[in-house]
Amino acid sequence: MLRPIFNFLGAIFSMIVLGVFMAGLTIGAVFYMYGRDLPSYETLASYTPKTISRIYNPEGQIIDEFATERRLFTPAEEIPELVKAAFISAEDKNFYTHSGYDIRGMAVAFYDAVRTRGENLRGASTITQQVMKNFLLSSDRTAERKIKEIILAARMEESMSKERILELYLNEIFLGQNSYGVTAAAQTYFNKSLDELTAGEAAYLAALPKAPSNRHPVRDYETAVFWRDNTLREMYENGYIDEATYQAEREAPLRTVQNGDYDSFRSDLPERDYFTDEIRRQLSVDFGEEEFFSGGLSIRATIDPEMQAEATESLRIALEDYDRSLGRWRGTGKTIPQEALGSEADWRAALADTNVARDIVLGNPWIPAVVLDRRDQEMIVGVEGVEGTVSVPREDIAWLPGDFYEEFELGDVVHVRRMTSDEDGSLLRWSLRQVPRVQGAFMAMDVNTGRVIAMQGGFSYQHSVFNRATQAQRQPGSAFKPFVYAAALDSGYTPATIIVDAPIEINTPQGLWRPQNASNQYYGPTPLRTGIERSRNLMTIRLAQEVGIDVVAQYAERFGVYDNMSQVLSTALGADETTLYKIVAAYAMFANGGERVEPTLVDRVQDRYGRTVYRHDQRSCVDCTVASLPQGEAPTITSSRERIINHITAYQLTSMMQGVVERGTASRTVNLPVPTAGKTGTTNDAKDVWFVGFTSNIVAGCYIGYDTPRSLGSGASGGGMCGPVFQRFMEQAVERYGGGEFEAPEDCQWINIDRFSGARLPAGASGGNVVRECFRPGEEPLFGITFDGGFAMAGDLPLVDEVASGQRGSRSVTTSTGETVNVGPRASFGTLSSGGLY
Repeated sequence: MLRPIFNFLGAIFSMIVLGVFMAGLTIGAVFYMYGRDLPSYETLASYTPKTISRIYNPEGQIIDEFATERRLFTPAEEIPELVKAAFISAEDKNFYTHSGYDIRGMAVAFYDAVRTRGENLRGASTITQQVMKNFLLSSDRTAERKIKEIILAARMEESMSKERILELYLNEIFLGQNSYGVTAAAQTYFNKSLDELTAGEAAYLAALPKAPSNRHPVRDYETAVFWRDNTLREMYENGYIDEATYQAEREAPLRTVQNGDYDSFRSDLPERDYFTDEIRRQLSVDFGEEEFFSGGLSIRATIDPEMQAEATESLRIALEDYDRSLGRWRGTGKTIPQEALGSEADWRAALADTNVARDIVLGNPWIPAVVLDRRDQEMIVGVEGVEGTVSVPREDIAWLPGDFYEEFELGDVVHVRRMTSDEDGSLLRWSLRQVPRVQGAFMAMDVNTGRVIAMQGGFSYQHSVFNRATQAQRQPGSAFKPFVYAAALDSGYTPATIIVDAPIEINTPQGLWRPQNASNQYYGPTPLRTGIERSRNLMTIRLAQEVGIDVVAQYAERFGVYDNMSQVLSTALGADETTLYKIVAAYAMFANGGERVEPTLVDRVQDRYGRTVYRHDQRSCVDCTVASLPQGEAPTITSSRERIINHITAYQLTSMMQGVVERGTASRTVNLPVPTAGKTGTTNDAKDVWFVGFTSNIVAGCYIGYDTPRSLGSGASGGGMCGPVFQRFMEQAVERYGGGEFEAPEDCQWINIDRFSGARLPAGASGGNVVRECFRPGEEPLFGITFDGGFAMAGDLPLVDEVASGQRGSRSVTTSTGETVNVGPRASFGTLSSGGLY
């Protein structure tokens, strides 16, 4: 009677055992099949997440940051327990007890999916599984991906600590607003460090991973608060916070940066400018874009913030002064539709959305505004960030030919700035401003180390990101002449060598070339020194002919001015194109005695682990490791810098360029309290104007011109336009960095020379014509020898008086080879094909 029952029960048991066995075998087979080709979780042991690269000034303050994913990696031991508790409560409350997957959680999720017929699909992934999904798998919602996720999570739990898994998760997770990881998110939403977060703020961050785009603190405020409170409840029930904290945080409003409750962390960062953007450009080449934008580099910049501000203001003054002298209004080119002008809310919203420069400070900040009304003696504008409207008086546009009705239209977007009293800063009136069409650049660096302390690549970075200091290829004009003279001095010439300043005609494939001096005059036999002080073109051409244009090219390339200079005579006048960055660096080698110096915007680069991967200063300290040095004795610094030119040549050129500042083409605009040397440059038709100069420790250069080259006008010159920019900047630089006499080589042979005739003068001679020249030892200078570059002067050669009087016919002269040639007519801009004037 019982046997059939036992047989039946036995059969049932066997079927259950067999079913369990088969199920286990099937599950095992599935897991084996999916587990064979899975990616190795061991790669996470060497995980290096994409993190922010930051640029610091020499004082250690952050001045810019770059990232594809805004992430600040924080080790687990530095993440507060409160933050960990918030994410564990929101995402995986059994994190510290499960083995990588939560069977109960998966069962509940499966039950809900069946019960709602697929309408309620909620995740049951543990934090470990999410790490696997984010790092090694896709985000597909499939059974196959889930199985792989579970396999990898189980393997990972066996080989990696819980804290390391949590560290990976909290640094990798996306939390909206381009913020990856909890540290970056704390900055983005609350402008706080992790240890400053309240329980409610940590709970809000923990509520974001599931749907950051749907829990925005402004757009989805109610939803955001709901999920914050939900996380707070979990934290309370799990024992991470007490009841008082739970109740207080639930009742508190959600205060965020996005709501305007806190200042953005970006408000502490300066506006991006030409300097940091150039660092980005250069290091993206040196390290690769991927490493720069995601490698977590710490970059110590060479910038001097105070001098950068001086450089920016000084260049802007020159550009605005020139622009205003033209008397033309162009404005921003942006307008607001007429229909938006009737409502203050509408025009303010439209103005806020208008893309115009907001980084200009000149006197006071330039602020975007919109023209609302025009009257005979005033114009009414609405100013961004200023309540109500303001009036611009008629006197403010006295520099324009027209009135408010002729120059402006309703809805025009303009820039305005406050005109304030120098005494107490009180408002005098509002003034209209416009970004000049003419552009330029300025750069300054240490002559000994190459550290760039200031760089301004245009009027406004937000108006135009093109960096004219490093990217604009322009003709340097006469600013190139010192390199011709360097080649000559190294070839046996001296500052007292006589060169003929007389007309030249040169046959070229493009036709007859007649270079002329800027003064339209010829001065006959002239010492080399005067040739550079007065920037004589014809003397420079003759010098290049004598030395050889190939030798000049070698010098230009050695100094880094050009990579491959064209070997034609017009390049002696600066006809080839280069950048301000290269020219300034080259002049530094004159200032430091002829040693190579490489310009740099970066002192040091460290990787995410703090290891130095680049250091600019390669000098070594011989006795820095010695415990103590004798009193009064400094550490010995050794340098293996390459010598570019003879140290006496460098000093001779420096002395000659001092003459440019003291009595030459820059004498009217450059006057510093310390010895200063430099050279002006003005190209054909004044399309580019330059001045590059230096003291004993700082070299600086300025360039001004239109982006599409065209004449700046007949009165434009390097000394007149760029000289004042240099002067304003260097006045402050001298106060900050000092300056002294240029160091003369010990082996100089000193001889007094008449700077007009080149004649030797007695040792005790004095007067404005006397120059104490340095000559190489053992090279007694020869006096009375004249170099004409292949052209001899005829007895009836027209000099200053005749040519200046307007004589336009050509005259015959006999060359040194006995040939007769015609000397060109009176010079004009049209007779110059390229290169420098003065």
